[in-house]
Amino acid sequence: MPDKTPVGTQRIIVRLDRKKRAGKSVTLVEGLPLSACETESILKQIKADRGTGGAVKDGILEIQGNHCEAVIAFLEGKGYKPKRSGG
Repeated sequence: MPDKTPVGTQRIIVRLDRKKRAGKSVTLVEGLPLSACETESILKQIKADRGTGGAVKDGILEIQGNHCEAVIAFLEGKGYKPKRSGG
């Protein structure tokens, strides 16, 4: 069940991951307080905007490639306050 905390106060983490991916980069978005349908919609918009692939696994958005800054800007445009994690 999605959390009912207001949109701007959610803890959303955007990070780059390469573990167990044969050296390929994947941008991960964790903590989006959305239903499965809404999560898929957000992912579809990001994929279309960035021209890349992606998936939702265990409620975490996975976008192929290093798109951290673009994803952060996209989420800020939607009213969220994401944080960058890692280097």
